[in-house]
Amino acid sequence: MENQLIQNTITFVKEELNNAEGGHDWFHIQRVFNTSKLLLKHEEGNSLVVQLAALLHDIADPKFHNGDEQIGPQTAKIFLEAQNVDNETKEHVVNIIRHMSFKNTLEQGGERFTSKEMDIVQDADRLDAIGAIGIARAFNYGGFKNRELYNPAIPPNLNMTKEEYKKSKAPTINHFYEKLLLLKDGMRTPTGKKLAEKRHEFMLGYLEQFYREWNGAE
Repeated sequence: MENQLIQNTITFVKEELNNAEGGHDWFHIQRVFNTSKLLLKHEEGNSLVVQLAALLHDIADPKFHNGDEQIGPQTAKIFLEAQNVDNETKEHVVNIIRHMSFKNTLEQGGERFTSKEMDIVQDADRLDAIGAIGIARAFNYGGFKNRELYNPAIPPNLNMTKEEYKKSKAPTINHFYEKLLLLKDGMRTPTGKKLAEKRHEFMLGYLEQFYREWNGAE
């Protein structure tokens, strides 16, 4: 029963994300799904909730739906109801999708949803945003939005509000300082923290090389 539900979810997500932007396509979901299962080997959590949340977490990313933050959770909820998923599991998965985005950490005040399962899926998603894959995804999205690679005249905004983050059109290099380099210290699980270390160091080395080449240094 559970295996069939996971397979149905995979089929649904693949169909929904057909022709999606390369950094938020099925392969991103697959990586987050696999990393979530890896984290589950070392961290406590409900396997079904983690797998469903990992598969459905980007089913309708607000970036590609005019900033609508409700369409993702709602799409997941409708799908899970059609699969006759029990109410407790369904609500848990939907809450993870609703609250796990990085931009939500920029909000001031308000109650935040937390669970062991959300920690696992959030860490898996953030691991895919850093390291070699994270760099590739950042520039892929920057190209998709026709953003500059780098502009020395536009410094990173290190104190953005959630709304400023959502509306930002800054060069892609700024995104490293505004998000990617902050993710290592925001990992929730011990395993996630360990995996993030090497990817974080890789990004620092990349930026060092980027600036050398930008400035024409040997």
